Parts: sequence; C-alpha cells; structure tokens
Amino acid sequence: MKTTDKQEMDKFELYLDEMVEKVQNCQTKRSLPSCSGCELYLNCELRSNYVKAVYNSMSKGDTGGFEF
Repeated sequence: MKTTDKQEMDKFELYLDEMVEKVQNCQTKRSLPSCSGCELYLNCELRSNYVKAVYNSMSKGDTGGFEF
C-alpha cells in the first residue's frame, strides 16, 4: 500500500502493509494464487489477522458505525 500526496502512513496502514506481505509470502510458499484455495482457509490465524488489519485500516480503529 502506498500513500498518496506524500501523507504519512498511520499505524493501521503500516500494520496492513505488514500483513499483506505476510499473506503474500504464505501464498507464494504454498504455490497458491489466493487464500481461498488453501485447506486452512476457514481456520487460518494469519488470514484472520489480515482481515482485521484491513478493517482497522479502513475504520482507523473505531468500532461500530463503519460504512464502506
């Protein structure tokens, strides 16, 4: 994830970038184009943490009332 207009990335964006890299590394290691083909898909802690990182990046850590 790259910032636009040279804005500083916040802690949520930085963590999301870290999680994206970890998920991509896992997919590469398992020779998978996405997580959906993995046998651990529904019980994967890494994927769960990635999904939480995406949500937190969009909501900036706020809970409730989040709109896409």
